[in-house]
Parts: sequence; C-alpha cells; structure tokens
Amino acid sequence: MRTLALGLYAILALPLLVYTAVTCLVGIGFVLVPPQLWVLGRVADAERRRIARRRGTIAETVDRPFRWLPALVTDPTVWRELRWVAFLAVGGTVLGALGTGVAVLPLLAFAAIWLWWLFPADDPIRIVANIPIAGWPSALTIGVAQCAITAAVAVAAGPALGRAGLWLSNAGLRVSAKKRLTQQVAALRRTRSGAVDAHTADLRRIERDLHDGTQAHLVALALRLGLASRALDRDPSAVGPLLEEARAGAEAAMSDLRTVLRTTYPPILADQGLDGAVAAVAARCTVPTAVRVELDRELPAAVEAAVYFVVTEALTNIARHAGATSAAVEVRTTADGVAVEIRDNGRGGVDPARGTGVAGMLRRLEALDGVLTVDSPPGGPTVLRAVCPCG
Repeated sequence: MRTLALGLYAILALPLLVYTAVTCLVGIGFVLVPPQLWVLGRVADAERRRIARRRGTIAETVDRPFRWLPALVTDPTVWRELRWVAFLAVGGTVLGALGTGVAVLPLLAFAAIWLWWLFPADDPIRIVANIPIAGWPSALTIGVAQCAITAAVAVAAGPALGRAGLWLSNAGLRVSAKKRLTQQVAALRRTRSGAVDAHTADLRRIERDLHDGTQAHLVALALRLGLASRALDRDPSAVGPLLEEARAGAEAAMSDLRTVLRTTYPPILADQGLDGAVAAVAARCTVPTAVRVELDRELPAAVEAAVYFVVTEALTNIARHAGATSAAVEVRTTADGVAVEIRDNGRGGVDPARGTGVAGMLRRLEALDGVLTVDSPPGGPTVLRAVCPCG
C-alpha cells in the first residue's frame, strides 16, 4: 500500500514539477519550484528512513534549509530525488497496484462464496479466470478453491512485491559508488582526527585523575608509613593509629584507581556482557525503561564499550532533560555490526549542537566507523539510532 501511495504521489508530483519548471520561462517558476522540491525532499527522507529500518542501517542524513532554485539545481541530492520520483511514477504505481490487487483478491473470493446470490443468474459473479459462481455447489467448491489459491498467492507474492518496491526506492535514492567513496574518505579524515582528539583527551583525563586522586593518596600513604617507621623506636603506641591511617589511604587509592579503570573499560562488561550491562544501566535509570537485547554473536570489546557508552549517556540525558515517563532500549546484531535504538516519550527538541551529549556519542561511534542519527521533533518522541560495524 505504501508503494502504491508513493506511486500515486509521483504521478501527481512529476507533471506538476514539469509544469512549474516550464513557468520559469516567465519568472513565476523560480518561486513555485523550491517549495515543491522541499516537499519532495521530505517525502524522500521518510522513504530513506523506511529503507534504513528494513535493512537495519542508518538513513542518509540530508540537511534541508530552504533554498532558492539556483542553489537547488546544483545539488546532486535533488537530482537523485527527481530520478526517484520518476521511477515511482511508473514502477511504483504498477507494483503498488499489483500488491493491492493481490491483497484484495482473497477478500473478494471469500465474499463471492456467500454473496453470489446478489448477482443475476445470467451474469453471475466471476473472480478468478472468468469462472462463474452461480449457486451453492459452485460456491462451496470453486469458490473455496479460489479463496485458498488467492490467499496462497497473496502470502507468497505480497512480501516479494514489497521487497521489489523497496529495491525500486533504493535504486532511485541511493548515492553513486563514486559519491559514496568520496563521502567515506571525507568521513574517514574527520573521524581519524576526532579519534586522535578523543584519545588525547582520554589520556589527559586519566593523567589528571591519577594525579589528583590516586597519586595524592599514595604520597600520603608513603608519608604515614615513614612516620610509623620512625615512631616505632620512639613511641610504639603511636604506630597503630598511623598504620590505620595508612590502611585507609591505601583503600582510598584503590577506590580511585578502580574508578579510573572503570572509565576506560567498564568492568560490568567483562563480568556480565553487553546484555547484562545494558540491563543494569536501564535498571538504574530513574525513568522506567524497557530493554531488548538480541545478540547472536560476540562483539569486539571496543564496539561493546561504545554501545554501552551510548546507552548510558542517552539514558542519563533522558532522566535529566527529557521529562519522559517511559523509555525503551533495543540492541541487536545486524549482518555486519550492531544497531542500537533508544526512544523516549519526552518533550523532544533535542539539538546535538547544544551540548546534550550527542557529540560525545558521535565521536565514540565515528572512531569505529559508526553513525548516529537523532529524530527529535518538538513535543517528542525522541528516537536515537546508532549503527556500528564489527569488521
């Protein structure tokens, strides 16, 4: 049905675009075409998201500020979307009509079994192969057989037609191999720089934490042990309190060291695995959170850590800023990696540029060639999707 709806939209949109493009000759088209292309882009974005959901990937993100015609005609994305709507005007309509017919035919065959008597005897109802159903004997034999055959055809052909419609949309909207390679090279340069910066920042943070916490406790421990050693000959009774203070200092140093280690690779991942770690994070969240983890293989440690960080940061943001009453986390393996989806019913309006933690998640994922998208309209709901390859 969706393919049919898109095909009918294309049948209406394509001639309208052509007509308004012709009006550019008298000037009015320069005003009429940009809004139509903006609407076409929104429809194409929705189809990109549908393709990504069906394939377990992340949809291509397209920035859509309103632009006038001279800027639009030089945008390759606009031309891809025009190619897509042309494909749909023909192929989408045909596939959609076939899919609708295949779905409706079993209902008509079933109705013919019971409603054959509504038709005149000289012009009985005919559903399949022009075979008439003119009485109860033919209704209970031919009619039942037709109903079973059409139902079997619908079950077999319906999903195939749906996949064909999806392939058609993907063929019209996908980026060319050359363009995709250019984008991957640019993303690699950006992520390599981001990974180096993130690694440097982590090293500085670890150095600062060790210097301010663990090292200070170890220096105090050494001083107390030195005092205890000197007091052993002069005042043995003072040794006990000094050793007790030294023991407390050693415990504090160990606690600080465990905290630092936890920020490099969470111990809960080693102890309980990713599914247990995600469930533990969700249990600690102040917003009721449903968890669904489906992993059919072991993930690399770096990928597990990135997914854990994304889930932790996202649930922390939900608890602090979203005003949500419920949330859901889904983690599942895909053909070549792992996909994460986190949604909440909060107020929405998340802006990655305003320090909501999204930039940190993105840096973590980009270092592993992962991608992150946020869909958060004002008023909600917010849906965060991440995909990270495991190759």
